Amino acid sequence: MEQFDVAIVGAGPTGLACGIEIERRGLSAVLFDKGCIVNSIYHYPINLVFFTTPELLEIGDIPMTSLNEKPGRTEALKYYRRVADHYGLNVHQYERVLGFEGEEGNFTIRTETTDGQARCYRAKKIILATGYYDIPNRLNVPGEDLDKVIHYYREAHPFYNHDVLIVGAKNSACIAALELFWTGARVTLVHRGSGISPNVKYWIKPNIENRIKVGEVKAYFKTTVKEILQHEVVLSTPEGEVHVPNDFVLAMTGYRPDFEFMAEHGIHLDPLTSKPITNPQTLESERKGVYLAGVIVAGTHTNEIFIENGRFHGKVIAEAIEESLKVPA
Repeated sequence: MEQFDVAIVGAGPTGLACGIEIERRGLSAVLFDKGCIVNSIYHYPINLVFFTTPELLEIGDIPMTSLNEKPGRTEALKYYRRVADHYGLNVHQYERVLGFEGEEGNFTIRTETTDGQARCYRAKKIILATGYYDIPNRLNVPGEDLDKVIHYYREAHPFYNHDVLIVGAKNSACIAALELFWTGARVTLVHRGSGISPNVKYWIKPNIENRIKVGEVKAYFKTTVKEILQHEVVLSTPEGEVHVPNDFVLAMTGYRPDFEFMAEHGIHLDPLTSKPITNPQTLESERKGVYLAGVIVAGTHTNEIFIENGRFHGKVIAEAIEESLKVPA
Protein backbone atom coordinates (compact mmCIF):
# COMPACT_ATOMS: atom_id res chain seq x y z
CA MET A 1 0.00 0.00 0.00
CA GLU A 2 1.44 3.38 -1.02
CA GLN A 3 2.13 5.76 1.84
CA PHE A 4 2.39 9.54 1.85
CA ASP A 5 2.87 12.26 4.39
CA VAL A 6 -0.29 14.01 3.22
CA ALA A 7 -3.33 12.97 1.19
CA ILE A 8 -5.27 15.85 -0.36
CA VAL A 9 -8.90 15.33 -1.34
CA GLY A 10 -9.66 17.69 -4.21
CA ALA A 11 -7.42 18.92 -7.04
CA GLY A 12 -8.89 22.36 -7.60
CA PRO A 13 -6.77 25.52 -7.26
CA THR A 14 -6.79 25.26 -3.45
CA GLY A 15 -5.88 21.56 -3.48
CA LEU A 16 -3.05 22.23 -5.94
CA ALA A 17 -1.80 25.09 -3.74
CA CYS A 18 -1.79 22.73 -0.76
CA GLY A 19 0.16 20.12 -2.70
CA ILE A 20 2.75 22.69 -3.76
CA GLU A 21 3.26 23.98 -0.22
CA ILE A 22 3.51 20.45 1.23
CA GLU A 23 6.15 19.38 -1.28
CA ARG A 24 8.08 22.62 -0.86
CA ARG A 25 8.70 21.48 2.70
CA GLY A 26 10.17 18.17 1.61
CA LEU A 27 7.05 16.17 2.41
CA SER A 28 5.24 13.78 0.09
CA ALA A 29 1.70 14.48 -1.11
CA VAL A 30 -0.91 12.75 -3.24
CA LEU A 31 -3.99 14.52 -4.59
CA PHE A 32 -7.29 12.85 -5.52
CA ASP A 33 -10.14 14.19 -7.60
CA LYS A 34 -13.22 12.35 -8.77
CA GLY A 35 -13.02 14.37 -11.99
CA CYS A 36 -10.22 16.06 -13.89
CA ILE A 37 -7.76 18.56 -12.49
CA VAL A 38 -9.58 21.79 -11.48
CA ASN A 39 -12.78 19.92 -12.23
CA SER A 40 -15.08 22.73 -11.09
CA ILE A 41 -13.50 25.26 -13.44
CA TYR A 42 -13.78 22.74 -16.28
CA HIS A 43 -17.54 22.60 -15.64
CA TYR A 44 -17.95 26.38 -15.61
CA PRO A 45 -19.78 27.93 -18.59
CA ILE A 46 -17.59 27.59 -21.66
CA ASN A 47 -17.39 31.35 -22.28
CA LEU A 48 -16.96 32.31 -18.62
CA VAL A 49 -14.77 35.30 -17.80
CA PHE A 50 -13.57 35.57 -14.20
CA PHE A 51 -14.56 38.66 -12.24
CA THR A 52 -10.97 39.03 -11.06
CA THR A 53 -7.54 39.79 -12.50
CA PRO A 54 -4.96 37.07 -13.35
CA GLU A 55 -2.61 37.69 -10.42
CA LEU A 56 -5.38 36.92 -7.93
CA LEU A 57 -5.75 33.41 -9.37
CA GLU A 58 -2.04 32.58 -9.20
CA ILE A 59 -0.64 29.77 -7.08
CA GLY A 60 2.89 28.49 -6.49
CA ASP A 61 4.49 31.81 -7.52
CA ILE A 62 3.82 31.00 -11.17
CA PRO A 63 2.65 34.10 -13.10
CA MET A 64 -0.68 33.86 -14.94
CA THR A 65 -1.02 35.68 -18.23
CA SER A 66 -4.21 36.72 -19.97
CA LEU A 67 -5.04 38.30 -23.33
CA ASN A 68 -7.50 40.62 -21.60
CA GLU A 69 -7.76 42.36 -18.26
CA LYS A 70 -9.71 39.42 -16.83
CA PRO A 71 -8.88 35.78 -17.71
CA GLY A 72 -11.36 33.32 -19.13
CA ARG A 73 -12.11 29.71 -18.32
CA THR A 74 -9.83 28.30 -21.06
CA GLU A 75 -6.89 30.42 -19.90
CA ALA A 76 -7.41 29.27 -16.31
CA LEU A 77 -7.49 25.59 -17.31
CA LYS A 78 -4.25 26.00 -19.25
CA TYR A 79 -2.63 27.85 -16.35
CA TYR A 80 -3.45 25.25 -13.69
CA ARG A 81 -2.29 22.41 -15.96
CA ARG A 82 1.01 24.25 -16.37
CA VAL A 83 1.38 24.71 -12.61
CA ALA A 84 0.71 21.02 -11.95
CA ASP A 85 3.32 20.08 -14.56
CA HIS A 86 5.86 22.57 -13.25
CA TYR A 87 5.74 21.14 -9.74
CA GLY A 88 5.27 17.53 -10.84
CA LEU A 89 2.28 17.10 -8.55
CA ASN A 90 1.06 13.55 -8.00
CA VAL A 91 -2.58 14.03 -9.01
CA HIS A 92 -4.88 11.01 -9.28
CA GLN A 93 -7.62 12.21 -11.61
CA TYR A 94 -10.95 10.38 -11.91
CA GLU A 95 -10.37 8.64 -8.59
CA ARG A 96 -13.08 9.32 -6.02
CA VAL A 97 -12.28 9.21 -2.30
CA LEU A 98 -14.93 7.03 -0.71
CA GLY A 99 -13.77 7.62 2.85
CA PHE A 100 -10.95 7.27 5.32
CA GLU A 101 -10.32 5.59 8.66
CA GLY A 102 -7.63 5.65 11.31
CA GLU A 103 -6.02 8.40 13.28
CA GLU A 104 -3.38 11.08 12.90
CA GLY A 105 -0.18 9.52 11.65
CA ASN A 106 -1.89 6.44 10.27
CA PHE A 107 -4.91 7.17 8.09
CA THR A 108 -6.16 4.72 5.48
CA ILE A 109 -7.82 6.35 2.46
CA ARG A 110 -10.24 4.30 0.35
CA THR A 111 -10.79 5.30 -3.28
CA GLU A 112 -12.48 4.07 -6.43
CA THR A 113 -11.51 4.74 -10.04
CA THR A 114 -14.03 5.40 -12.80
CA ASP A 115 -13.68 1.79 -13.99
CA GLY A 116 -14.61 0.47 -10.55
CA GLN A 117 -11.17 -0.40 -9.19
CA ALA A 118 -10.93 -0.14 -5.40
CA ARG A 119 -7.66 1.23 -4.03
CA CYS A 120 -6.20 2.06 -0.62
CA TYR A 121 -3.47 4.44 0.51
CA ARG A 122 -1.90 5.46 3.80
CA ALA A 123 -1.19 9.02 4.93
CA LYS A 124 -0.11 10.73 8.13
CA LYS A 125 -2.32 13.75 7.47
CA ILE A 126 -5.38 14.53 5.34
CA ILE A 127 -6.43 17.82 3.76
CA LEU A 128 -10.01 18.19 2.54
CA ALA A 129 -10.11 20.73 -0.31
CA THR A 130 -13.29 19.51 -1.99
CA GLY A 131 -14.91 22.86 -2.73
CA TYR A 132 -18.67 23.22 -3.01
CA TYR A 133 -19.55 23.05 -6.70
CA ASP A 134 -20.51 19.38 -6.77
CA ILE A 135 -23.76 19.53 -4.78
CA PRO A 136 -26.42 21.96 -6.03
CA ASN A 137 -28.93 23.54 -3.68
CA ARG A 138 -32.18 21.81 -4.53
CA LEU A 139 -35.54 23.44 -5.09
CA ASN A 140 -37.25 20.57 -3.23
CA VAL A 141 -40.34 20.62 -5.45
CA PRO A 142 -42.16 17.86 -7.35
CA GLY A 143 -40.61 17.23 -10.76
CA GLU A 144 -37.12 18.44 -9.88
CA ASP A 145 -35.65 15.08 -10.89
CA LEU A 146 -36.93 15.32 -14.47
CA ASP A 147 -34.15 15.21 -17.07
CA LYS A 148 -35.02 18.70 -18.27
CA VAL A 149 -33.98 20.24 -14.92
CA ILE A 150 -30.35 21.36 -15.06
CA HIS A 151 -28.24 22.75 -12.22
CA TYR A 152 -25.13 23.48 -14.31
CA TYR A 153 -25.20 25.90 -17.24
CA ARG A 154 -22.49 25.40 -19.89
CA GLU A 155 -23.61 27.25 -23.03
CA ALA A 156 -26.72 28.65 -24.69
CA HIS A 157 -26.82 26.83 -28.03
CA PRO A 158 -28.82 23.72 -26.96
CA PHE A 159 -31.70 25.93 -25.78
CA TYR A 160 -32.30 27.77 -29.06
CA ASN A 161 -36.03 28.16 -29.84
CA HIS A 162 -37.11 26.58 -26.54
CA ASP A 163 -38.95 27.81 -23.46
CA VAL A 164 -36.43 28.03 -20.62
CA LEU A 165 -37.15 28.91 -17.01
CA ILE A 166 -34.20 30.26 -15.01
CA VAL A 167 -34.46 30.11 -11.23
CA GLY A 168 -32.34 32.74 -9.50
CA ALA A 169 -31.30 36.36 -9.97
CA LYS A 170 -27.60 36.49 -9.12
CA ASN A 171 -24.66 36.76 -11.52
CA SER A 172 -24.81 33.24 -12.97
CA ALA A 173 -28.57 33.36 -13.49
CA CYS A 174 -28.46 36.79 -15.12
CA ILE A 175 -25.59 35.88 -17.44
CA ALA A 176 -27.40 32.69 -18.48
CA ALA A 177 -30.63 34.61 -19.09
CA LEU A 178 -28.88 37.12 -21.33
CA GLU A 179 -26.93 34.50 -23.29
CA LEU A 180 -30.04 32.39 -23.82
CA PHE A 181 -32.03 35.43 -24.99
CA TRP A 182 -29.28 36.39 -27.44
CA THR A 183 -29.22 32.80 -28.74
CA GLY A 184 -32.94 32.73 -29.47
CA ALA A 185 -34.43 31.01 -26.43
CA ARG A 186 -37.66 32.22 -24.84
CA VAL A 187 -36.50 33.07 -21.33
CA THR A 188 -38.49 33.38 -18.12
CA LEU A 189 -36.66 34.33 -14.93
CA VAL A 190 -38.06 33.49 -11.48
CA HIS A 191 -36.77 34.82 -8.18
CA ARG A 192 -38.14 34.79 -4.66
CA GLY A 193 -36.73 38.27 -4.04
CA SER A 194 -38.22 41.56 -5.15
CA GLY A 195 -35.79 42.14 -8.04
CA ILE A 196 -32.41 41.38 -9.57
CA SER A 197 -29.80 40.90 -6.83
CA PRO A 198 -28.03 44.17 -5.97
CA ASN A 199 -24.72 42.26 -6.03
CA VAL A 200 -24.94 41.47 -9.75
CA LYS A 201 -21.94 42.97 -11.57
CA TYR A 202 -22.42 46.55 -12.68
CA TRP A 203 -22.08 45.77 -16.39
CA ILE A 204 -24.63 42.92 -16.23
CA LYS A 205 -27.36 44.32 -13.98
CA PRO A 206 -28.65 47.16 -16.22
CA ASN A 207 -28.56 44.87 -19.24
CA ILE A 208 -30.81 42.19 -17.76
CA GLU A 209 -33.07 44.80 -16.18
CA ASN A 210 -33.54 46.48 -19.55
CA ARG A 211 -34.36 43.15 -21.22
CA ILE A 212 -36.99 42.58 -18.54
CA LYS A 213 -38.35 46.12 -18.82
CA VAL A 214 -39.02 45.83 -22.56
CA GLY A 215 -40.41 42.32 -22.23
CA GLU A 216 -37.62 40.47 -24.04
CA VAL A 217 -37.04 38.42 -20.90
CA LYS A 218 -40.10 37.70 -18.78
CA ALA A 219 -39.56 37.88 -15.01
CA TYR A 220 -41.57 36.86 -11.96
CA PHE A 221 -40.32 38.29 -8.67
CA LYS A 222 -41.46 37.39 -5.16
CA THR A 223 -42.19 34.06 -6.82
CA THR A 224 -41.25 30.43 -6.21
CA VAL A 225 -41.50 27.24 -8.25
CA LYS A 226 -44.36 25.06 -7.01
CA GLU A 227 -44.09 22.12 -9.41
CA ILE A 228 -42.21 21.12 -12.55
CA LEU A 229 -44.15 19.18 -15.17
CA GLN A 230 -43.03 17.73 -18.48
CA HIS A 231 -44.22 20.65 -20.60
CA GLU A 232 -44.84 23.43 -18.09
CA VAL A 233 -43.84 24.84 -14.71
CA VAL A 234 -46.26 25.89 -11.99
CA LEU A 235 -45.30 29.10 -10.19
CA SER A 236 -46.54 30.59 -6.93
CA THR A 237 -46.71 34.35 -7.58
CA PRO A 238 -48.12 37.25 -5.50
CA GLU A 239 -51.13 37.18 -7.86
CA GLY A 240 -51.66 33.45 -7.45
CA GLU A 241 -50.73 30.28 -9.31
CA VAL A 242 -49.33 30.67 -12.84
CA HIS A 243 -48.63 27.94 -15.42
CA VAL A 244 -45.70 28.71 -17.74
CA PRO A 245 -44.89 26.68 -20.90
CA ASN A 246 -41.52 25.04 -20.43
CA ASP A 247 -38.94 22.82 -22.10
CA PHE A 248 -35.99 23.28 -19.73
CA VAL A 249 -35.41 24.54 -16.19
CA LEU A 250 -32.03 26.03 -15.24
CA ALA A 251 -31.95 25.98 -11.44
CA MET A 252 -29.20 28.53 -10.74
CA THR A 253 -29.73 28.27 -7.01
CA GLY A 254 -26.12 27.88 -5.92
CA TYR A 255 -24.15 24.98 -4.48
CA ARG A 256 -22.93 23.72 -1.13
CA PRO A 257 -20.08 21.67 0.36
CA ASP A 258 -20.53 17.95 1.06
CA PHE A 259 -21.50 18.32 4.71
CA GLU A 260 -22.57 14.67 4.87
CA PHE A 261 -19.07 13.44 3.96
CA MET A 262 -17.53 15.72 6.58
CA ALA A 263 -19.97 14.63 9.28
CA GLU A 264 -19.30 10.97 8.51
CA HIS A 265 -15.62 11.63 9.14
CA GLY A 266 -15.92 13.50 12.42
CA ILE A 267 -16.21 17.09 11.18
CA HIS A 268 -19.30 19.04 12.17
CA LEU A 269 -20.66 22.55 11.75
CA ASP A 270 -20.54 25.19 14.46
CA PRO A 271 -24.22 25.71 15.41
CA LEU A 272 -23.71 29.47 15.69
CA THR A 273 -21.82 30.15 12.44
CA SER A 274 -22.78 27.12 10.28
CA LYS A 275 -19.06 26.75 9.55
CA PRO A 276 -17.02 23.56 10.12
CA ILE A 277 -15.23 23.65 13.45
CA THR A 278 -11.53 24.33 12.82
CA ASN A 279 -8.53 25.82 14.56
CA PRO A 280 -8.34 29.31 12.98
CA GLN A 281 -4.53 29.34 13.21
CA THR A 282 -3.92 25.96 11.54
CA LEU A 283 -7.27 25.08 9.86
CA GLU A 284 -7.09 21.67 11.56
CA SER A 285 -10.57 20.26 12.13
CA GLU A 286 -11.94 18.76 15.32
CA ARG A 287 -10.65 15.43 14.01
CA LYS A 288 -6.95 15.44 14.76
CA GLY A 289 -4.78 15.31 11.64
CA VAL A 290 -7.56 16.35 9.24
CA TYR A 291 -7.38 19.88 7.82
CA LEU A 292 -9.87 21.90 5.77
CA ALA A 293 -8.87 24.19 2.90
CA GLY A 294 -10.70 26.50 0.54
CA VAL A 295 -14.37 27.32 0.43
CA ILE A 296 -15.44 24.43 2.67
CA VAL A 297 -13.94 26.38 5.59
CA ALA A 298 -16.81 28.84 5.14
CA GLY A 299 -19.52 26.17 5.46
CA THR A 300 -22.82 27.55 4.17
CA HIS A 301 -21.27 31.01 3.67
CA THR A 302 -19.84 30.06 0.28
CA ASN A 303 -19.55 33.69 -0.83
CA GLU A 304 -16.82 34.39 1.75
CA ILE A 305 -14.02 32.32 0.22
CA PHE A 306 -12.98 32.12 -3.42
CA ILE A 307 -9.84 31.09 -5.30
CA GLU A 308 -8.42 34.54 -4.50
CA ASN A 309 -8.23 33.91 -0.74
CA GLY A 310 -8.59 30.12 -0.50
CA ARG A 311 -5.26 29.66 -2.32
CA PHE A 312 -3.46 30.96 0.79
CA HIS A 313 -4.80 28.14 2.96
CA GLY A 314 -2.13 25.82 1.55
CA LYS A 315 0.71 27.72 3.19
CA VAL A 316 -1.07 27.94 6.55
CA ILE A 317 -1.81 24.21 6.60
CA ALA A 318 1.59 23.14 5.27
CA GLU A 319 3.37 25.14 7.97
CA ALA A 320 1.19 23.54 10.65
CA ILE A 321 1.79 20.04 9.26
CA GLU A 322 5.55 20.60 8.94
CA GLU A 323 5.69 21.71 12.57
CA SER A 324 3.64 18.76 13.84
CA LEU A 325 5.76 16.21 11.94
CA LYS A 326 9.07 17.47 13.27
CA VAL A 327 10.93 14.76 15.15
CA PRO A 328 11.82 15.95 18.65
CA ALA A 329 15.59 16.43 19.10
